[in-house]
Amino acid sequence: MKLQFIDIAIVALYLLMMLMLGWFLRKKARQDNESYLMGGKRLPWYLLGLSDAADMFDISGTMWMVSLCFVYGLKSIWIPWLWPVFNQVINMMFLAKWLRRSNANTGAEWLATRFGIKGTGVKSSHNVVVAFALIGCLGFLAYGFIGLGKFIEIFVPWNLVQPYIPFHVAPQYVAHFYGIIFTLFAMFYSILGGMRSIVLGDLIKYIIMTVGCIAIAIIAVIHLNGHSLNVPAGWSNPFFGWHLNLDWSGIVADVNKKITDDGYGLFGLFFMMMLFKGVFASLAGPAPNYDMQKVLSTKSPKEASKMTCFVSIVLLPIRYLMVIGLTVLGLLYYNQMDLSDGLGHTDFERILPGAINSFLPAGILGLVLTGLLGAFMGTFSGTMNAAQAYITNDIYLKYINPNATNKKVIYINYLSGVVVVTIGVALGFFTKDVNSILQWIVSGLYGGYIAANMLKWYWWRFNANGFFWGMLAGIAVALIFSRFFDGIQFLYYFPVLFLISITGCLVGTYASPPTDTEVLKSFYKTVRPWGFWKPIHTMVVNEDPLFIANKRFKLDMFNVALGIIAQLCLTILPMYLVLWMKLPLILTVSILLIIIIILKRTWWNKLEN
Repeated sequence: MKLQFIDIAIVALYLLMMLMLGWFLRKKARQDNESYLMGGKRLPWYLLGLSDAADMFDISGTMWMVSLCFVYGLKSIWIPWLWPVFNQVINMMFLAKWLRRSNANTGAEWLATRFGIKGTGVKSSHNVVVAFALIGCLGFLAYGFIGLGKFIEIFVPWNLVQPYIPFHVAPQYVAHFYGIIFTLFAMFYSILGGMRSIVLGDLIKYIIMTVGCIAIAIIAVIHLNGHSLNVPAGWSNPFFGWHLNLDWSGIVADVNKKITDDGYGLFGLFFMMMLFKGVFASLAGPAPNYDMQKVLSTKSPKEASKMTCFVSIVLLPIRYLMVIGLTVLGLLYYNQMDLSDGLGHTDFERILPGAINSFLPAGILGLVLTGLLGAFMGTFSGTMNAAQAYITNDIYLKYINPNATNKKVIYINYLSGVVVVTIGVALGFFTKDVNSILQWIVSGLYGGYIAANMLKWYWWRFNANGFFWGMLAGIAVALIFSRFFDGIQFLYYFPVLFLISITGCLVGTYASPPTDTEVLKSFYKTVRPWGFWKPIHTMVVNEDPLFIANKRFKLDMFNVALGIIAQLCLTILPMYLVLWMKLPLILTVSILLIIIIILKRTWWNKLEN
């Protein structure tokens, strides 16, 4: 263990600060349910955006991204499109403001603005979204929990801790034990302080993490000076053909096995499937998790758009300074790091903690460790907050006690927080590794969510019954597929899953009457989407001749294309900087500046209040 007193002191001080933050903000959070879950919708957009970005800067995902960068080099910038990361661009350009115009508190509550509160399938559509949201939140809680445990295990070897523990922990559950300890801290401050403590905690964490990431990048540059990376041809080229064509033979033989196991060898096919799924997933809007809750917590639709823009700006350059910095250290000193999983296999997800533990000096190590612990706690608490919102607003207040006092509502928020954390941790015990649960969430479960949630924005005839059957068919098939397919196989079966879900949407929609026209007219006038809304538009214009339809489709798509390119530039820019690839760096900065100038005129200046 390399941790020095100053490192331990920094971590302990941070944990104490988080406990105090939750304690001091508890009274403000208890003012009412909206204050607890959404900060009263009075928090500034840049703080919410920074908080949202900080929640995405999680340990598990960063471990995964460092392992990807080590194996795939600069081509790894495309693989996070599995989420897809470019959904933030589509949200920024139009979907975030559409969502915020509803003035709802959760995704399930938002459905009432689209389908009303009466009619065939309305109750069922509400329930299926709540179920999906809770399953997704629990999956992300397990995902973060197992990643944290694996991370801590590197820094605090169990043989040093075991003598002080009055019970036995089996080796395969050491990571889970560590995960439980730090989960309790995250649970305490977020349950007491609600959204305000989460956002302010994320601000503190982001500042610490920024210092740590810059330090890692500088250390990597110093170590790289005068040396060259022993990597296969094509590693430093972000572009690709049909085949990946990265041969690690004679360098690190185990990497070839990982590429085979990951299923990314036919990179062109993988990219097309990822793009196919990603476009539809992005058009469906934010999933019902912490990302959606931050959008709904903004002051206005205009601020919702600004918030989602800010996420990419503050997240990608800083995160990828760490990713490329640790990758460089891992490549230079691969033989000095123990990456064994204890079962005779190489675990490339251990590169991040291994490199941090081996090459960061005292003090900087404590800052980085604190930042990454804070990253876990922020992601965990944000996800927990989203789950609390669904349990309290969409189950308790809707079905059990609609007239509950404020005191009782806050008590239910506390109780629901404890329950979801307990279940999330329990699920973590059944998780094989970070990548397996990640693939299950983004390729399996979320694959069933896409069709119904896409149609709700763009097609007037789509109704609550169609939404329910589309969601039910998609999620059911996704869960069945998860029993038979592992990892990237989910992605290749997505078209089948999508087709089944679309079929459920269409059958359910035409098996019941359209949504009440008054509900549709209200939604169309308030949200102002573009798409297939002509019959509703005609009715609205007959009543209000001054109403102007949203004709921004072409401009929005133009802005989306530019935004995705800019997002890629923000991702690869720190990689070029650390590797000191001068010409690509200059080209990237130039492209980014041109896009910023254009988007200032075509997007920022045209944001509506």
